[in-house]
Amino acid sequence: MTTKPHAVLVPFPAQGHLSPFLQLAKLLHSRGFHITYVNNEFNHNRLLQSKGEDFVNGLPDFKFVSFPDGLPPSDEDATQSLDGLSSAARKTMLGPFRELVAKLNASPDSPPVSCIIPDGFMCFGLKAAEELGILGVPFWTASACGFKSYFHYVELIEKGLIPHKSETFETDGTLETPIDWMPGLREMRLYDLPYSTRTTSPDEILLNCLRDETQECVRAAAIIMNTFHDFEQEVLDAIKAINPNVYCIGPLNLLEARVPAHDTSRDLTVSLWKEDPRCFEWLDKQKPGSVVYVNYGSIAKMSEGQFREFAWGLATCGHPFIWVVRTDVMRANAAVLTEDYYKEIEDRALIVTWCQQEQVLAHEGVGLFFTHAGWNSTLETVIAGKPVICWPFIAEQSTNSRYLCKVWDVGVEASHHVTRGEIVELIKEMLESERGKERHNKALEWKEKAVAAAQVGGSSYKDFDRLIAEVFRH
Repeated sequence: MTTKPHAVLVPFPAQGHLSPFLQLAKLLHSRGFHITYVNNEFNHNRLLQSKGEDFVNGLPDFKFVSFPDGLPPSDEDATQSLDGLSSAARKTMLGPFRELVAKLNASPDSPPVSCIIPDGFMCFGLKAAEELGILGVPFWTASACGFKSYFHYVELIEKGLIPHKSETFETDGTLETPIDWMPGLREMRLYDLPYSTRTTSPDEILLNCLRDETQECVRAAAIIMNTFHDFEQEVLDAIKAINPNVYCIGPLNLLEARVPAHDTSRDLTVSLWKEDPRCFEWLDKQKPGSVVYVNYGSIAKMSEGQFREFAWGLATCGHPFIWVVRTDVMRANAAVLTEDYYKEIEDRALIVTWCQQEQVLAHEGVGLFFTHAGWNSTLETVIAGKPVICWPFIAEQSTNSRYLCKVWDVGVEASHHVTRGEIVELIKEMLESERGKERHNKALEWKEKAVAAAQVGGSSYKDFDRLIAEVFRH
């Protein structure tokens, strides 16, 4: 009897990485792979809370396991510190992960590990694969334009552009400096580079970590990316000039839909928060295209003053809205979300702590997405054909936002210190003006291209087939 290939997948421990990793795992499972999906202990316990023990026990050939990350306990309703996680990934996770793989290899319940698929932010997995003499292939869950920006950190440092020399760089015009020498990247300024460049410290953890991790990724046998050729063609060509073995299999949400109905992994999900089902009943009562859906992701936090501007900007925008406010953010802003505020919005708004975003965006009632421009959200809004207002906050969201607004032409970007007046203005521009209609039409064009990429014979469909045959040789 032929032994099943056994893939060990290791996502970075944040919601935006867990979901695409699960989508990839389900696709591999549907092609006959035994799957081990590895969380750190913190997120494994959060999954226990949100999904229950039966879910975490997995299936006979699709297992969820955990390993320690060495970090102190933190708020169980919030994502752990990115600095702490990135530092641990570089310094302490390799040892416990190596022990976990040894345990998997010794288990009579699973075939020997044949490949490790680490997150592009977790390249210790590549080192473990090399030590074991097995295949290691990084999965980059973010945008290709973000990857290419991180890849150029080495040159940005050599040119003296980062870290910044003066503490006034955010206000003195420095961030408007054009960056036109990075192959494949367009319409870029220093402002549009990932947020880890906004520092004066040469010891900035995320800056150094992402510089090193992207350099490791391009040296790998292949790179898997959650994007599609038509969407990021120029930048993908530039990455392939460095490593030709790039496999674009996005949007994974669409490709995952091709997992057969009889596949036992099909219904697995990895939301770290419980999803509120009220959204759909509420949306059914709204006029088509009238609702502003607001969600700035699983990590972003803002000051009470900034939260107040958001709250009252939405309350006075003249359009119904759904606002996702995580439990930790709701707790921190109880002084804003008062009884008076809820009375003000009661007939035309719904505030929830988490929701099924892809399905909400697909609803005909939603006309606009106010987003942090994280990559999963970007792909989900493209799939839904909805325009955006971007308010980037961390990581490469600033790069995604620049592309959404200037290259893909589906939205506008809010100021970093956005006011309630600007929020009202931007919502009206996007939902009531001719320019807003043009951007909506552009979003529908990108939707068509995304759907085509994932269909039989499409670029992402073919890249996934090639990945299985050429890289995993299965």
